[in-house]
Amino acid sequence: MNTSQPLPDTADDGASPEMRTGIQSAAPGSRRWAAVSGVVAAVGAVVAGELLSGLLSPSLSPLTAVGGAVIDAVPPGVKDWAVALFGTADKAVFLAGMLLVIAAVGALAGVLEQPRRFAGAAVIAAFGLVGLAAVLTRAQLTPGAVPVPLVAALAGALLIRFLIRRLDDEAPGDAAGTAGAQSSGRRTFLQSLAAAAGVTAVGGIIAGVWRGAASGISTAREKLQLPGAASGAPAIPAGAEVGVDGMQPLVTPNRDFYRIDTALIVPVIDPETWTLRVTGLVDREIELNLADLLAKPLIERHVTIACVSNEVGGDLIGNARWLGWPVRELLALAAPRPGADMVLSRSSDGWTAGTPLEVLTDDRDALLAVGMNGEPLPLEHGFPVRMIVPGLYGYVSATKWLTELRVTRFADDKGYWTPRGWSERGPIKTASRIDVPRTGRRVSAGTVTFGGVAWSQHTGISKVELRINRGPWQQADLAPGISLDTWYQWQLGIELTPGQYEVQVRATDLSGKPQAEERRPVAPDGATGFHTIRVDVNP
Repeated sequence: MNTSQPLPDTADDGASPEMRTGIQSAAPGSRRWAAVSGVVAAVGAVVAGELLSGLLSPSLSPLTAVGGAVIDAVPPGVKDWAVALFGTADKAVFLAGMLLVIAAVGALAGVLEQPRRFAGAAVIAAFGLVGLAAVLTRAQLTPGAVPVPLVAALAGALLIRFLIRRLDDEAPGDAAGTAGAQSSGRRTFLQSLAAAAGVTAVGGIIAGVWRGAASGISTAREKLQLPGAASGAPAIPAGAEVGVDGMQPLVTPNRDFYRIDTALIVPVIDPETWTLRVTGLVDREIELNLADLLAKPLIERHVTIACVSNEVGGDLIGNARWLGWPVRELLALAAPRPGADMVLSRSSDGWTAGTPLEVLTDDRDALLAVGMNGEPLPLEHGFPVRMIVPGLYGYVSATKWLTELRVTRFADDKGYWTPRGWSERGPIKTASRIDVPRTGRRVSAGTVTFGGVAWSQHTGISKVELRINRGPWQQADLAPGISLDTWYQWQLGIELTPGQYEVQVRATDLSGKPQAEERRPVAPDGATGFHTIRVDVNP
């Protein structure tokens, strides 16, 4: 036997050492580091996109474009579930979920890149194309936004190639490789990986601060001087706030006001360049800027607004003092044509709401709001201008970051939520809530004080009642409301002996109609049912 012949599996077949090692020769530890490298590269691409967007496209980045497209595409039931489960933290949870998916795909890209040059880079490049496609569909699209996903993907592809090459250098390819060389290669790779991860982390922090500062719009908001109201808010009646510990304030502080919308990041609108257009079925199209609006005779009113996703007993509702110009005054200048019955309001991010024309032209205080509780609108609540319409759920009225009012017909146009299964019109339903004691809370026997709120915006509340263990209804002490457009507080002390109790509340509006008892979900036009809590009374 000729022992000098090479064995078949070590024959020189013309393949490079890199090709011969293949995925089979990659040690499990090496594959793990390849996956980590892919995660760093993918997240680095996202961070690069956010930083570049801060320079070229503050209102739109690849991450938010893809996220917005996903939000638009998911079924309404999924959105309802997310709001019910996470409340106002739904966007943070969604973004965290997106980053986890991106990290997982990055890990896969790293594993693919190690045995097959440019395979992982191609995966990240594909992400860039997805980002570009999403960017091109968004209402905030500007020329500056177009190159961002491509540049970010290129940065990620280069980074993953760089890191995998350093990883391949960790172990010498021939038998003459020494432990010292391996150790040196490992150090070089780990140093490169740590440097890349550190730069990515710092970039992420900078991007977060950049986004948080909204590219200087926060400063512009702070400098904005609101004029005094030509018609101030009526004084809050004595006794309107019952003063029961644990209840929400009668007027909700801005920091505690709920936020539900489809914007993953707060739209960036320069008040100096903001305009509002009135278009559609009108005799005169109108365009006004913020200076024009602030020069109008503004009025200030307390108005309670609510989200249609508010579950029975939920907290997606708040009451604030709004400063603005009546929408009816603007529409009167535009002169809607006969046959028009709807106004389609549009946000800077493309979101729309269809509001009945008659609601915006009657005597209710529907406002183009510029102020909230004595200060300019917070960025997340619609700065510089939003709509506030008493008596309607927000999905058909409360457009933030307002840019257009299109006078049209329900037969011709639809708001964002209507094609997704929600009703065309969304009047707020009469409802009530027990705030104290909280459900499941233990209290002492004797007089137990219950307190909460009730609302029937633009109609008003006539009475609130409680019942214990499905017994007779007992009328609560109803505080005077600020107006028909706000919620009312109530309280009632009830003598309870030790035991477990079911407590329910119901409200009746000023027309004598009680709130609906039948339990119904939020879709398609708002939840109904009696808020029910359980209380354990100790001896």
